[in-house]
Amino acid sequence: MSLSDYLFGRPLATDEEGEQRVGVWAGIPMLGLDALGSAAYGPEAALTLLIPLGAAGIGYVGPITTLIILLLLVVYISYRQTIAAYPHGGGSYTVARENLGTTAGLMAAAALMLDYVLVVAVGISAGVGALVSAVPILQPYILPLCLLILAIITAVNLRGVRESGMAFLVPTYLFIVSMLAVLAIGVARAVLSGGRPVPLEPPAPQGSAQAAAGLWILMRAFASGCTAMTGVEAVSNGVSAFHEPTVRYARRTLTVIIGVLAVMLAGIAYLCRAYGIGATEPGGPGYQSVLSQLVAAVVGRGAFYYVTIGSVLGVLALSANTGFADFPRLCRVVAQDGYLPNGFLHRGRRLVYSWGILVLAALSALLLIVFGGITDHLIPLFAVGAFLAFTLSQAGMVVHWRREGGPQAERSALINAVGAASTAVTLVIVLVSKFAEGAWIMTLLVPTLLVCFTLVRAHYRAVGREVASDLPLDASDLRPPIALLPIRGWSAITRKALRFSLKVADEVYALHIADDEHAMVALEEGWEPKVREPARAAGLIPPKLIVVYSPYRRLYAPLKQVVSDLQKTHPDRDIAVIIPQLVGTRWYHYLLHNQTASVIKIYLLLSGFRRVVVIDVPWYLSDGEGREKPDTGNSAAAAPSASP
Repeated sequence: MSLSDYLFGRPLATDEEGEQRVGVWAGIPMLGLDALGSAAYGPEAALTLLIPLGAAGIGYVGPITTLIILLLLVVYISYRQTIAAYPHGGGSYTVARENLGTTAGLMAAAALMLDYVLVVAVGISAGVGALVSAVPILQPYILPLCLLILAIITAVNLRGVRESGMAFLVPTYLFIVSMLAVLAIGVARAVLSGGRPVPLEPPAPQGSAQAAAGLWILMRAFASGCTAMTGVEAVSNGVSAFHEPTVRYARRTLTVIIGVLAVMLAGIAYLCRAYGIGATEPGGPGYQSVLSQLVAAVVGRGAFYYVTIGSVLGVLALSANTGFADFPRLCRVVAQDGYLPNGFLHRGRRLVYSWGILVLAALSALLLIVFGGITDHLIPLFAVGAFLAFTLSQAGMVVHWRREGGPQAERSALINAVGAASTAVTLVIVLVSKFAEGAWIMTLLVPTLLVCFTLVRAHYRAVGREVASDLPLDASDLRPPIALLPIRGWSAITRKALRFSLKVADEVYALHIADDEHAMVALEEGWEPKVREPARAAGLIPPKLIVVYSPYRRLYAPLKQVVSDLQKTHPDRDIAVIIPQLVGTRWYHYLLHNQTASVIKIYLLLSGFRRVVVIDVPWYLSDGEGREKPDTGNSAAAAPSASP
């Protein structure tokens, strides 16, 4: 088994795509980790904003969470309808583009793309935050741990859709079971104690109040708490990942995810108030996450604590998988419409969109590095993209149902209208309350992406116009090209390249750029008996030797000058530059031989010569390195470059 097969699995054929689809049980880890994991950092984000209120601030987490859960249910009902109306996926982008126009669709796509990058960064940083809470000695290594987890998740996703869902199955369900168990135990103790349970492990003490509970601080807390709703749209974007019937499986998966998330949010809010658990300063000494305090208060710091916190760490870190599941699919849909590079359309060896995965990993790594892997630093950027996409999607669905018509459509349109209004109001609150903290960056990035989309589309349309043609083949004046063969000296590689040059051209020039006078003289003296005489004997025009002395060892400028001179001398002829290449058959060959041939090709292609064609003539090193391997195909085919 090759190293690539070991790391990423064997290549999958296109007709094996059906085997990569998933059901509900695998769909929850694949598309629901972000939503489920947000139960850990959503309430904490809200409580962090309430720290200035002291212990009194904990009392506001209940009403804030209630509003978030109500909003979550409205969005859930709306997305159930979106799944049924658009069973091929595409989510907010497709809905907005088809019903509100291209600009609205691209705005939704830009918002979602940015949101998915933040999903990855925030999920991983929150997971590492949970780990640091349990093992404080790891605090200096927050950023390296974030990047390590990011690399692992990237590798898992490159192995394929099904593998990513199955790989995260155990951590996901361990998290769900352990967290629900903790919440059930905590609620039971709180009820039995009359609402005043005694914590087994006292939570971090809350400071004295430094501010009064005003509308502004409560708005900011609500906006931060709304990060618990990110990831809800993931299932509607990834409907195509499910087995048939896709709509049924997607709806069931969404129902389970929303149901579990709502229970967790309600339970965490209730227990925080009952046990007096508030947030501690993120990144500061003695930092403990809210979930760490809650689990310790309910079950103590025994084995069950570490199992639960370990599952929280796993799900938070792996919640980035939602971004990896949907970002490549979204990029693919946008690229199909010509607004992103074509590379996003191509599936890799495991039938995943590798470009999207790698681009997402790179952007998330950059974000983690810039913000030091601290969740609280990333939260102000979060949720803006998600709620913008929510609003555009629900508004698009209202237009969709109006077009459909009928009593059922009217009821569905009303539901989506309520969803659009609710998410629009929330978006305004999030923008206003977080603008100075970093949300302004999102208001710049979304328009910037829109400009990029427009430029990419304009480029592809310009290229399409340039290459489009209805003219028939022009078979007149088909003269063979002039061949120019750069050579280092006389060798078996030169001999083979000259032979090929004589096959394709009736006029061949060999170019030797010399910095050694002795080697130059030796080549000139041997040219007559080794090249010119055999060519004449075969009835061919002998190849001409051009020698350019370059005492300062310049290679590319003399080559360009010779090509220019040939073009001026033969204005009606194409020039075929024949590049001899030494092709290694062992990995270490590429370390032992330079890559001059590849650089020459790139240099010529970028030099702007309109009538120059570059052709590779590979020389394959044998296993024994004594003679060339036999040709197995066209000797002029392009091959990985390595020059002697």
